[in-house]
Amino acid sequence: MTKPGTTARVAVTPEAAELLRALTARHGPLMFHQSGGCCDGSSPMCYPVGMFRTGPGDVLLGTIDVPELDPVEVTAPIEVYMSRAQFEYWKYSHLLIDVVDGRGSGFSVESPLNRRFLTRSRLFTDSELIDLGLTPRVQSADRPQNQP
Repeated sequence: MTKPGTTARVAVTPEAAELLRALTARHGPLMFHQSGGCCDGSSPMCYPVGMFRTGPGDVLLGTIDVPELDPVEVTAPIEVYMSRAQFEYWKYSHLLIDVVDGRGSGFSVESPLNRRFLTRSRLFTDSELIDLGLTPRVQSADRPQNQP
């Protein structure tokens, strides 16, 4: 079981963290916005802080602490946002930002390096859902017989 209030909605793989260190050295502090299907499908788009404006229609999913980021370059963890409408579909899922070879969208800072971020997901466990203040899923064996 997770310690109350500690369930993270988003994390990065070691490979993505390595690329984020290189991109931060080149561009300064970064942020992500999980794309809702425009341009490159549904990819995490990485921008220098201030280059993409979030608004009241966006949800802060959480922050990513990338080990060994230069503290001179970065004064805060990397924030990850998603549109509120899209969040309604994804709120029961943990998102893991990974990186693969290949060109993604021209808008995200890793694109010129022939790399692209992508999101892998898994459903939260019941204990993680409770920690996040969400109701756990009902297992099919637990449903009353007269319900589909």
